[in-house]
Amino acid sequence: MIGLIVGGATVFLGGGLILNNIRIVQQSDAYVIERLGAYKETWSVGLHFKVPFIESVQKKVSLKEQVVDFPPQPVITKDNVTMQIDTVVYYQITDPKLYAYGIENPIVAIENLTATSLRNLIGELDLDETLSSRDIVNTKMRAILDKATDSWGIKVNRVELKNIMPPREIQEAMEKQMKAEREKREAVLNAQAEKESAVLRAQGHKESAILNAEAEKQSAILRAEAEKEKRIKEAEGEAEAILIVQKATAEGIELINSSKPTQEMIALRSLEALEKVADGQATKIIIPSEIQNIAGLVASLKEVSIPTKKTEEE
Repeated sequence: MIGLIVGGATVFLGGGLILNNIRIVQQSDAYVIERLGAYKETWSVGLHFKVPFIESVQKKVSLKEQVVDFPPQPVITKDNVTMQIDTVVYYQITDPKLYAYGIENPIVAIENLTATSLRNLIGELDLDETLSSRDIVNTKMRAILDKATDSWGIKVNRVELKNIMPPREIQEAMEKQMKAEREKREAVLNAQAEKESAVLRAQGHKESAILNAEAEKQSAILRAEAEKEKRIKEAEGEAEAILIVQKATAEGIELINSSKPTQEMIALRSLEALEKVADGQATKIIIPSEIQNIAGLVASLKEVSIPTKKTEEE
């Protein structure tokens, strides 16, 4: 009975010991293995077994890209302006062995290296260059950190200046300058808009004047054509009326000629025409001699006829 208990305990402990020394390494991890305190190997993804009491996992390393945000660091520009700048570093472990044995505290080392490198770079720039040269500073910082951390098994992929915080008075001056720039741009834009509006108005007036002139021209042409047509019609009417009168006159003359009037009849018609002429406003009337003779004859006949009438009455 005691032997069975001891055997079962031994099997249980042995099984637990074996299971405890089996490791499954994930895709993005790496294990640094030591044997009796010395580096033996690096386990990558897969199933691994370490020798109990002899081998141990010295460090479990993540191979993913990692980011660390460092607190603001005081820096002084070339023109002696003190400001606070905080940085963000993106890094990745490429050699787990160097990362485990290269330096005691890699993150603290990167932070201090970032602060000193940043002070050196900003010290070569003035305030305006610092505010406008972020990309240049980022590139130089990444190159410096990547070179320094290569012996630690770390690759620095990116470095970003997260915030640049100049002194309060500098910020106020910058805000005033920005406000002035905005007002200047606004004034320029308003002036340009007003200029464009004036140009458009002038073009509109010009086009309106052209259209009005064209309309007036067409109207004048139409009026002239209407007046021309009117005069043509009047002339045609007058010509037609003259033609009718002349035709009537000719027909009257023809009828008179065909009737073969006597000299006395012609004289009487002349006296009738003279009577009509005398009814007008003329102050002088020239009477042909023939009509005068006929008029005398008529007067004589009138005198003779009057006594005859008186005699017959008596």
